[in-house]
Amino acid sequence: MELANIEKLIEKYLNAATTLQEETTLKIYFTEGDVAPHLQEYKYLFAYFKTAKQDKFTKTINLKTKKRNYKWLSVAASVMLLFSVFIGKQEYDKYQAKKMYAQISKGLKLLSSNLKKGEKAVAHLYVYENSVKKIVK
Repeated sequence: MELANIEKLIEKYLNAATTLQEETTLKIYFTEGDVAPHLQEYKYLFAYFKTAKQDKFTKTINLKTKKRNYKWLSVAASVMLLFSVFIGKQEYDKYQAKKMYAQISKGLKLLSSNLKKGEKAVAHLYVYENSVKKIVK
């Protein structure tokens, strides 16, 4: 390989403008042959890439899954259900009391209007009775 060609490829490599084929040429030059003394620093770079490719991670990874305690969730849901039933019962009782109050008020108004009719009728009787008393005297 021509040294000038390798220097141009290194310049392109550092500017990130090389193709895969040109990078392969650089890897072969720096890993398998004699390298020029002024390009020795790049030999370590490409040698590292070659050895790093062969490294494998052998440790096992422990993935700890958290077990969730759903007992507290069920207790909280039960408490909320009881609370809502208690509040709902109170609201239902208030609704029933309002409904009964409305019915009783309606009944008492009806009774009051009927009593007023009866009072008017009795007032006519008093007028009739007073006139009869005057005639009888």
